Amino acid sequence: MEMNDRIHTYLPSLTRSEQKVAESVLANTDDLMYYSVTELADFAGVGETTVMRFCRKIGFNGYQDFKLSLAQNVGVRRTDGQDEDEDEDHSDFVKMIYETNVNILKSSMSLLAKENLMQAIEWIDEARHVQFFGVGASGITALDAKNRLLRIGRRSEAATDSHIQAMMAVSMSEGDVAFGISVSGSTIDTNNMLMKAKENGAKVIAITNYAKSPITAIADIVLLTAGKEMPLEGGSIGAKISQLFIIDLICEGLARRNVVLTKQMKEKTARAVIDRSY
Repeated sequence: MEMNDRIHTYLPSLTRSEQKVAESVLANTDDLMYYSVTELADFAGVGETTVMRFCRKIGFNGYQDFKLSLAQNVGVRRTDGQDEDEDEDHSDFVKMIYETNVNILKSSMSLLAKENLMQAIEWIDEARHVQFFGVGASGITALDAKNRLLRIGRRSEAATDSHIQAMMAVSMSEGDVAFGISVSGSTIDTNNMLMKAKENGAKVIAITNYAKSPITAIADIVLLTAGKEMPLEGGSIGAKISQLFIIDLICEGLARRNVVLTKQMKEKTARAVIDRSY
């Protein structure tokens, strides 16, 4: 069933606040694919729980399930109704992808709050322990962040196993930094780990694409990135580039706080693996 038809079918049975969500979706279907649950709630003038109730009442398991179906419907409409001469020529996909990624970096730069970045660098520099949390594609970024810090002499941890993450989160305490990475800011596993770490006294830093999302309510410092994804584009390179841009800035900031140690550790770590290559 097409999304608009589905919503109209259920509209009379919705509460007044749920109908506000429905009206917002009907009026802005294409844009809503890029909204977090918090952003949709703000746009509709309701609470996040109302958005979740709306999604369940029209037959979805939750907000992400709703957005996935929304993206599928939009894709079908564009394919069925598109004239060959209507849109620009996409045959030069190399140029298109290059320009997209360059624009993502430019957008990430414009979103960067330098005071937040500098505070994050200071906290990590002074931390007793740094733990990166992320799952899926963001989990890969977390592992890469651990690798980058290790090469400049900064010990940190990142694990992809949810049980290990949970044990690490509850083992954190005051003086530690929990660093969460989530494109949507709505990843339940990551947010739960950050909350556990915070409850045990750790400071929380988050990288996310959404200024209004559940992760921002947990984090003490939020570092925004660009490259928002459609639900059908999970793990996009554009989103990862913007995450790695922030990680690179943090590593460079840490290196500049202790130039001598950084130089020594870069040489040591390079020599440690030099005989692993021909």
